[in-house]
Parts: sequence; C-alpha cells; structure tokens
Amino acid sequence: MKLSKSRFFEWLGVITAIFYSLLVAANIGAEFIGFTLLLASSAFIGIWAFLGKHKGILFLQFFYATAGIIGMIRWF
Repeated sequence: MKLSKSRFFEWLGVITAIFYSLLVAANIGAEFIGFTLLLASSAFIGIWAFLGKHKGILFLQFFYATAGIIGMIRWF
C-alpha cells in the first residue's frame, strides 16, 4: 500500500493535533510545545486541504494557525 502525499499530510496533521490537545489538557507546563504542535498541525492539514481542494477546511486552518501563534506568544 503506497502512502500518497495528500494522505501523508492528512495523518501527520491529525497526529500532531492529537498530541497538541493531550499536552494542553494535561496541564503539565508543556503548553508552548502544544501550541507549536497546533501550528504545525494546521500547516499539515492546510497542505492536505489545499491538495484536495477542501476550501472550507483550508480556511479553518488559518484560524487554527492564528490560535497556535497566539498561544505560543502568550506562553513564551
């Protein structure tokens, strides 16, 4: 089974989003890393959305990226 570029970005985005949410929810002081993962996840899923022409999801990723940047600034 060959992994397509689109599917690679989709699942990389999903995995980083899962780790982001677990780190922030755990409240262990790793929020900066969590928000960095949110920013990375939004980029990966944004690439997937762009490749698949999922315009609504692509638009949503700009807001997730903004939330990641704000979170990184606030926790730095």
